[in-house]
Amino acid sequence: MDAPIGHFDNPLPAPDCLDELTLPVADAVRHWQGSVPAEQIVYVDTDPQWADTAVFVEHYGQDLLDRSANCVVVAGKRGGATTLAACVVLSTTRVDVNGVVRRQLGARKASFASTDTATGETGMEYGGITPIGLPAGWPVLVDSAVVDLPYVLVGSGRRRGKLLVPGKAFAELPGAVVLEGLGVAV
Repeated sequence: MDAPIGHFDNPLPAPDCLDELTLPVADAVRHWQGSVPAEQIVYVDTDPQWADTAVFVEHYGQDLLDRSANCVVVAGKRGGATTLAACVVLSTTRVDVNGVVRRQLGARKASFASTDTATGETGMEYGGITPIGLPAGWPVLVDSAVVDLPYVLVGSGRRRGKLLVPGKAFAELPGAVVLEGLGVAV
């Protein structure tokens, strides 16, 4: 099989690589629903030392920069309540935490969740968090530019490996809300 984007050795349908994924991501792939078949989600094995976007595209190809997305965990606070959510934006942008995210969550204050909170609540590794397999009930805020791409490179739940996901699949994730302007140019 050829990778739908980029040049990777041995890309495989994610359902054939469940042992390479964290438990929550593997469960999400195993129980996948939506208009995009799970077999169209592709797993590529990558070196964890190149997990961060800038280093990754330097090693695997600069053309992937415009087709990569980051998934970050944010915490919205109002009164004594905290709402955790995931934000998915193109890697060439940053999340508008204090504008779009804060308003969407109805929070008085919003900020990036701590590393311990993000990894502890998701069951995923820092630097590999993906919107696939997040805890039930979490809002998944997705920038419309991500949904518009034919394929998007995102984390796999681990620092080793990435997923290549059809853009429209992000709009169908549990809790997904597609928003214009979630990602702001850097």
